[in-house]
Amino acid sequence: MSRRQLGLALGATAVAAVGFYYYTTSGQKKFVPRPIVVCGPSGAGKSTLLKRIFAEYPDKFGFSVSHTTRKPRAGEVDGKDYHFVTKEHIVKEIAEGKFIESAQFSGNYYGTSYAAIQDVIKNNKSPILDIDMQGVKTLQSQLAKGEAKLNPKPLFVFLAPPSVEELEKRLAGRGTENAESLAARLNAAKAELAWGLSSNNGIDHVIVNDDVDVAYNKLKKVLIG
Repeated sequence: MSRRQLGLALGATAVAAVGFYYYTTSGQKKFVPRPIVVCGPSGAGKSTLLKRIFAEYPDKFGFSVSHTTRKPRAGEVDGKDYHFVTKEHIVKEIAEGKFIESAQFSGNYYGTSYAAIQDVIKNNKSPILDIDMQGVKTLQSQLAKGEAKLNPKPLFVFLAPPSVEELEKRLAGRGTENAESLAARLNAAKAELAWGLSSNNGIDHVIVNDDVDVAYNKLKKVLIG
């Protein structure tokens, strides 16, 4: 998908403005914690933008730490970047209904537990969930059926790279994948990009990360108003 095609797809995607403040009867402006789902293909820049949000607004937003069965990458910290667990552990807790969403990619499990979300909410912060397309679809399906115990309803934000060519460049530049895993991740990213820019996917806001500062300001406007 070229930059022009990406722009046309984005222009055709309807989004709804959703704020995180309400006015009390006394006219005071108050922040209301609300789950925020940030999704987008690998290489879209989710981690970079979210780190800036957490640094600028540490009292308003907190990261909901996901679980995974994959091995930690260099520099990743257990309990901070992910909860690194065994397959047996996550499968058992998913079966027990302790996870709001879960998915598999490249032979590994990923998922978000209710406990991880509550750890953020209990500190009066909005939990930000970084989950993939499969997990988002699962969560949206559970919300539609009334199975997911989340109130208020999450805000869904999709982050997109400026083009597939740029996406491939970013993924290859990480140096963390072999040729086979890079091809698999790129194919998955292309599918996720096509889904994120389609209509009727339940996404509230789409942000194209062509310039990190511009994208960050757009994300702030979505989350803060």
